[in-house]
Amino acid sequence: TLGTREGTTVFETAPFDRSGTSPRSPGFYHRSAPKPTCGAAPASLRPQRGAPAAAGWRARGFHEFFTLPWHYHQDAPLLGRQFATESNHAMELEMEIAANLRKSGTLVVAVALAAAGAADARDQIRIVGSSTVFPYTQAVAEQFTNMLGAPSPIVESTGTGGGMKIFCAGVGTGHPDVTGASRAMKSSEYELCTSNGVVDLTEALIGFDGLSVAVSRGNDFDWNLTLPQIYLALANQVPVDGEWADNPYQNWNEIDPSLPDAPILAYGPPPTSGTRDAFVELAMHAGCEELEFVQAGGYDSGWVKENCSRMRQDGPFVEAGENDNLIVQRLNADPTAFGIFGYSFLFENLDTLKPVRINGVSPDASTIGDNSYPVSRPLFVYIKNAHRGVIPMLQEFVEEYVSEDSLGPGGYLTERGLVVLDDASRAALQDACINGTNMEAK
Repeated sequence: TLGTREGTTVFETAPFDRSGTSPRSPGFYHRSAPKPTCGAAPASLRPQRGAPAAAGWRARGFHEFFTLPWHYHQDAPLLGRQFATESNHAMELEMEIAANLRKSGTLVVAVALAAAGAADARDQIRIVGSSTVFPYTQAVAEQFTNMLGAPSPIVESTGTGGGMKIFCAGVGTGHPDVTGASRAMKSSEYELCTSNGVVDLTEALIGFDGLSVAVSRGNDFDWNLTLPQIYLALANQVPVDGEWADNPYQNWNEIDPSLPDAPILAYGPPPTSGTRDAFVELAMHAGCEELEFVQAGGYDSGWVKENCSRMRQDGPFVEAGENDNLIVQRLNADPTAFGIFGYSFLFENLDTLKPVRINGVSPDASTIGDNSYPVSRPLFVYIKNAHRGVIPMLQEFVEEYVSEDSLGPGGYLTERGLVVLDDASRAALQDACINGTNMEAK
């Protein structure tokens, strides 16, 4: 038995090739209870020589499917009726089988959609995930559609954490094919995937991004903040008179007299966002570790993670949702406000926004690429390999995403602020994504 869903089981049958007459690869058929025993399929259930091509059978190799002929004999009405009424159900089962069988690298034949129900299958690629990765994926989707005339992929900005929950919920037409992430997948998210049968994933580090702190060009001050100053402005708890206490600071000059006498107000991402996770780790934790209170107290990284991860909730920090464009709009409406988002959004809005230097360094492709900008991070895309060859043109979409025209130096994603990988890393990425290499367990 290779896969079971809601009482429907796929069993190994006698080998056959494209014509159905000679042994080349194992065959499978799909039938409802009562479940037959494993063994050769009856002749009425085998593909017939000369039968018209249909979307009934597809063969799964290492990384691709091809359509096989299928013909229903008159003495197999049950099978035909079941396919006609359960096309999406059958596709989900095929994906489950493909995921199980890819682990052994065996060329197999698996049940797909019957011709009678093929019109009901999903023909649009569905992508969820990080708001930071969203503009890059959207650009690839537009290029892909324009070049190939394919249905436009559905791209949703759900945040990294939210995207992982949706992506890892299962395999089949009701679940996304790709998710973007502004951090690597967590071990808990990997376990969620595997517990739901999502066992064959390709992890793609597509490039690098800087976490930008920005203000409106209507703000006249020449901002240059240190990581400890950022922490003291935005953290829930800070040192106060030698004690660890709730943050009392309301104006910037209360933190440092050289800063303006202006209210602290920063719009940033919610806890479900990978940008929030990265900002807490790269800016808040790093800033906390540099505080004299923490260093003199000998507090370790565990203490820092426990006590320095919470953003303040009394007004100066505002969670602005997953749509970074809304943060840009708020900064343009209020010159005193700060915004926290990926470099791509700053890059695309440099006509109205300007970066806040951190430790004297402004974010750009050069400083992010050489890590001199202190708040830089990698960006990822995760691909559900069981959906390749089942969701139309998913393979072609992946190939476009990792192409030189997209991710290479001078590619159209660099025009949107992505900092590209070096040549060797990019070549390894392209090989893994095109060939559907399964990621290492987390």
